[in-house]
Amino acid sequence: MLLAFEAPSLDYHALAPELVLVGAFVAVFVADLAGLRFKPLLASIAGLGLLGAMVPVLTLVVSDEPVRAMFGGGYVVDNFALALKALFIVGAYVVILLSTNYVAEGDYWEGEYYLMLLASTLGMVVMASSRDLIGIFVALELLSIPAYMLAAWRKRDPKSNEAGLKYYLIGVFATAVMLYGMSLIFGVTGTTDLAGIADALATGESVPVITLAVVFVVVGFAFKVSAVPFHSWAPDTYEGAPTPVAAFLSVSSKAAGFVALASLCLVGFWPQSDVWQPLFWVLSVASMTVGNLVALRQTNIVRLFAYSSVAQGGYMLAPLAVAGESLDARRESIGALVVYLIVYGAMNLGAFAIIIAVARKTRSGDIGSYGGLFTYAPGLTVLMTVFLFALAGIPPLGGWYAKFVVYKALVNPGIAAGYVLAVVLAVNTVIALFYYARIAQKMWMEPVPDDDRTPIHVPLSLAGALAICAVVTLVLGVIPNLVGDIGDLAELAVL
Repeated sequence: MLLAFEAPSLDYHALAPELVLVGAFVAVFVADLAGLRFKPLLASIAGLGLLGAMVPVLTLVVSDEPVRAMFGGGYVVDNFALALKALFIVGAYVVILLSTNYVAEGDYWEGEYYLMLLASTLGMVVMASSRDLIGIFVALELLSIPAYMLAAWRKRDPKSNEAGLKYYLIGVFATAVMLYGMSLIFGVTGTTDLAGIADALATGESVPVITLAVVFVVVGFAFKVSAVPFHSWAPDTYEGAPTPVAAFLSVSSKAAGFVALASLCLVGFWPQSDVWQPLFWVLSVASMTVGNLVALRQTNIVRLFAYSSVAQGGYMLAPLAVAGESLDARRESIGALVVYLIVYGAMNLGAFAIIIAVARKTRSGDIGSYGGLFTYAPGLTVLMTVFLFALAGIPPLGGWYAKFVVYKALVNPGIAAGYVLAVVLAVNTVIALFYYARIAQKMWMEPVPDDDRTPIHVPLSLAGALAICAVVTLVLGVIPNLVGDIGDLAELAVL
């Protein structure tokens, strides 16, 4: 009987990033078990493991084989997947740089912290290649469960406990809704493969249960990307979680959710575009509008960036709202999404790095504590201004190009829904400028609240994170073709 089963053919080069991350996980685990003398090395081991995982990503990029498929097409390594794998790995490496001193100086379990971070990153890397409902679900749980624990990592802080509990409860509910939708899809189509699902749905039969299933899956992932009205967990979770974890959730975890949405809707649910397109349109308008308007009234900078992240998620949803019009629209939308995710990752992680650096001195998250920052930390002030105005989309910083490709994706299909959404996006970009500029105004123009002008000491790891984010934000704004080429490759790979 066993002879009937044939072992799957594995491409170990294609799986090398995942295998290196598993090796890094084991290395951190063993070093943590070895005793206190290895404790200072845990962050370095995790960071080196992530850098090691980037090596096969780069070798795969220059490989002569552009698409590698395994497990009957359920796991695909193409340019789309590689671009996102690079984003997840580099993003996690920057988060480790943000965490090194933060975790070492606090009352935390260091070994478990880096283990959870690596496990969650592994889930994201797997998500980028998954083209099967089961693979997407497994990847989602692998990235989500460690993230729930990371959100509650400040174990003696009631706010952190609340953050982890809210994130866990809402995350589990969202997963249940999404999984129910997936089960309905499988029941109707008889397959979990996204390409097979698309073929089964392309028959043109209008089955109400399919519409319900697509809505459930999209709503489940809308929780994951904190789209309005499914965003209620984000502000409290970001504020209560350790700040590096908030940065990780706002960039990497959000990006993984968008990758799953893009794979599901632009591959598996492509024939049902009349269902998911209007849904994305409503989610996009609601997210960018509510996120920006509520951010205007925030006094805590982490909560402000939580609502900013909600609004930025609305910008990322916008291209998907017109992606179903044609193959060209689908190609351009996925390219715009990839470009925006990469640029947003650099901008937002950089801003969180500044927040961590300033909090080391002020011990406060109040926006008022940034008053007069230029008088005693001019370098941090300049960098924070760069990240803020990049998020606002001001040229020549990277954010302008990210918004430009989204506008282009919305306008090119030539439909009224795209034009209206482009106008809404433009109005919201102006609204967002107000709260970003308010922070800059406090740093440059207001006096120091407590008249304490002691310079801020920036640890080497934190300085490294700032350097990476600043260079990427500036270079991608001045030479946008660098990230534009990545978007073009992603466009081609998804088709």
